[in-house]
Amino acid sequence: MDTDAFVGTLDREGGLLASAAEEAGVDAEVPTCPEWRVRDLLRHTGMVHRWATAFVAEGHTAYHPDGGLPDLDGAELVAWFRQGHRRLVDTLSAAPPDVACWYFLPAPSPLAFWARRQAHETTVHRLDAESARGGAPTAIAPDFAADGIDELLRGFHARDRSRVRSVEPRVLRVRATDTDDAVWTVRLSQEPPAAERGGSGDVDCELTGPAWELYTALWNRTPFPAVSGDASLAALWREKSAITWS
Repeated sequence: MDTDAFVGTLDREGGLLASAAEEAGVDAEVPTCPEWRVRDLLRHTGMVHRWATAFVAEGHTAYHPDGGLPDLDGAELVAWFRQGHRRLVDTLSAAPPDVACWYFLPAPSPLAFWARRQAHETTVHRLDAESARGGAPTAIAPDFAADGIDELLRGFHARDRSRVRSVEPRVLRVRATDTDDAVWTVRLSQEPPAAERGGSGDVDCELTGPAWELYTALWNRTPFPAVSGDASLAALWREKSAITWS
């Protein structure tokens, strides 16, 4: 997927998130994030959108703290979220391809990073908003879901911050059944997980299913569609893989 495609996805997903939040109401519980109500979801995601916008719009070349959570609620909070989301989409759409700013995962460019990261950030939290609303979630395209799995496995969990560790070396495989070449082999040890594309060699556990089901499961929003081999590795992922803001 190219940068324009990610920005288009971000645009769509933010609109879906806001609409689901309005339907659910800001006081509704978020089943996929048991500690949150919809107002917490809107405050967090709106803050992240503004934080990301600042790097691209203001050209911060080092880490810059977020602006904190707003003291807003109800319709004002939804409007605040929509405003920040729109500014992020417009900023990414208008930014030159060679814009220089800070980013924190491997990417072809800062702009490519922020478009991709915010598309996935917003999609995952759109799922949260739809879980609060109830009913079937909006579908996620297989190629986008596969890209999100790749970002999670080879980006986020390649960092020292990952808590997915194993005393003994183990091998986990993730295999999407509806997308070509969407297979990852993840080597677990006392070091950060080492993930690579491809599915050769023996493994201790394999997670399989449609790309969107694996995507939502690896982000700890839904159960794993299918687990074969040592299920304790799936449990380890569930227990240790959460990505937190601080």
